This record gives sequence, C-alpha cells and structure tokens, in this order.
Amino acid sequence: MLFETFSTPYLWVKWVHIVSVITWMAALFYLPRLYVYHAQLDLATDTGKAQSELFKVMERRLLRGIMNPSLFAVLISGALMAPNWISHGWLHAKLLMVLFMLGCHGAYARWRKDFEADRNQRSHKFYRIANEVPTILLLIIAAMVVVKPF
Repeated sequence: MLFETFSTPYLWVKWVHIVSVITWMAALFYLPRLYVYHAQLDLATDTGKAQSELFKVMERRLLRGIMNPSLFAVLISGALMAPNWISHGWLHAKLLMVLFMLGCHGAYARWRKDFEADRNQRSHKFYRIANEVPTILLLIIAAMVVVKPF
C-alpha cells in the first residue's frame, strides 16, 4: 500500500482530496447555472451582447481557474489513496460515478466553447436539467464513501 491507512501523509492527501472535491463540485454546480442565464439572453440587443461577453469571461475563468485545477488535484490525490481501498467494491462503484462526473466536466467544457463562439443551440431548460446531474452523482459517491455498502 502506498500509505498506511492512518499515517500522517495519508491524512494530508485525504485532506487535499476533500478540499479539491469541494471546489470541483462547486464549479460543477455553478458552471451550468451560468449557462442557464447565458442561454436566456437576447443576443439581438446590445445589452444582451454585453451580458453575453461578461458570461463568457465568467465561464472561462471558472472552468480554467477553478474547475480544471480542482479536477487535477482530485485525480492525483484520489490516485494516491486508491491503493489502500482498491479491493473494495464500494470504490469500484465510486470510480464509475467519478467517470460519469468526468463526462459532465468534459461536456461542460465543450458547451463553454459553443457559448464562446456564439453557437449555443440548447435552451436554458436543457442546462437546468444538466445542472442536476452532478448532484445525483455526488449523492451516490458520498453514499459509497461513507456507508461502504459493499
């Protein structure tokens, strides 16, 4: 095992993982919410165009400044802890949900490019629904980690 389960380095890696997950999740919750508001703009008006440009800056900074670095820290710290738990079924279920979360991250990044190029074709209702997916995944992941059902 990379770390003994209760060693000091392990606890520091675990701390980094928890903090990184919190910041990653905050970004995953907020970015599609920005898309909801961005999709509601009327780009035919000067006001709508100015607001769109502001949303583009906010979306880019959130993705590049918080979401991507947080994801990197989550993956590195998670990989460092995984050898301690790799034989447990709950970890396999958690990792599957994390793969779906990575899919959300990738989709949100692609959608940001659509907004950046003024090519968005999706409605604000679509983004409202997409905004719920990370919540559901987080609930499953948290249950796997805390309850360890198998």
